[in-house]
Amino acid sequence: MEFKKFSNKQTKALSWWHKDSPYENYDALICDGAIRSGKTLCMGISFVAWAFYRFNKSNFAICGKTIRSIKRNFITPILPVLSELGFNCNYKISENLIEISSCGRINKFYLFGGRDESSASLIQGMTLSGVLFDEVALMPKSFVEQALARCSVEGSKFWFNCNPEYPQHWFNQEWILKTKEKNVFYLHFKMDDNPSLSKEIKERYEKLYTGAFYERFIEGRWVVAQGIVYPDMSNPKNFYSVPDVNFERYYVSCDYGTVNPASFGLWGEYDGVFYRISEYYYDSRKVGFQRTDEEHYIELCNLTKDLKIEAVTVDPSAASFITLIKRYGKYNVILAKNNVVDGIRQVSTALKNKSIRICNNCTDSMCEFGMYRWEDSLSRDVPVKENDHAMDDIRYFVTTLMLAENEDDFFVLSASRS
Repeated sequence: MEFKKFSNKQTKALSWWHKDSPYENYDALICDGAIRSGKTLCMGISFVAWAFYRFNKSNFAICGKTIRSIKRNFITPILPVLSELGFNCNYKISENLIEISSCGRINKFYLFGGRDESSASLIQGMTLSGVLFDEVALMPKSFVEQALARCSVEGSKFWFNCNPEYPQHWFNQEWILKTKEKNVFYLHFKMDDNPSLSKEIKERYEKLYTGAFYERFIEGRWVVAQGIVYPDMSNPKNFYSVPDVNFERYYVSCDYGTVNPASFGLWGEYDGVFYRISEYYYDSRKVGFQRTDEEHYIELCNLTKDLKIEAVTVDPSAASFITLIKRYGKYNVILAKNNVVDGIRQVSTALKNKSIRICNNCTDSMCEFGMYRWEDSLSRDVPVKENDHAMDDIRYFVTTLMLAENEDDFFVLSASRS
């Protein structure tokens, strides 16, 4: 791998632990800030180098939200670099373990996913010489505290990196605002701190986000999500006419409701872009009576007509409706992923880069885009539970049908073209 000259902050992240560094006596390193600023790569290389500088035959932990995210952020980009630097890396996939050796020393690096509160039990009982948390703001506090408690070896240190979240997030409150109290070396990164990024690439990333996501991922600020969730969709120019093309594939996303509105979206794929070309929206409160599962299923069939539907994704809480669809056997049903904030971010990016396009005959979606707002809260990111039914079914489509399980990387269902 070819590197340009490291920036001042990257150099500090790479060398803060060395005996000749003025930051050697800190107990921890925190690198937060913008995406693509180079903090993850530098921290990963630095973590392994420090481990061999200080220890031999010791155990370490590398923690991410999921094992998949660790593979994406650490194993894929960093192990080749370590190999070029003379380290021998043996990745044991079945054990979630990387054994690394160099110059007669060997250390073990265990991989842990900190997805939820139950993850804390995974790391209990270990004795560690150090731990690295990648995307720490996405992990529960209990998991992080359990991992930190495992670092009982003399000379052990903690390593954290993340993109910002909301101001009252536990990591901001307990660590970033208490760096002096906890003896932490804190580095705040911007994209300009990565010399490897060209002006064109930086501009591309700046165009991918709006609102709070722009302030967090591009400006690197811990800010409150407020106002309209998808501000760009207030502009009528961001809606499209249904293209007169032969769509290659069709999909349906469903947010099911009886008392609350039901919203189904029909999506057509053409040339790698997904168009919301039609929708069914039924609000029983406005009409004055509720529809049954059977009646909603008939409307699903009316929406799709005789089109070949690749898959239908449905809110997993709609158990009776899912059972009904499966019983008829006409559609392939996939339970929707329902992480709201991650999903909103992914939809926001898809709208911004025009991977999905909402057609202007989908008037109920257009109406909801103008009213879908963040809750006024410092302590959490959550949209107001109103005017969100088409918003939910659009989110289900993006996170479940358009994207692979990898939460941050786009993976379109269609086959790649030559």
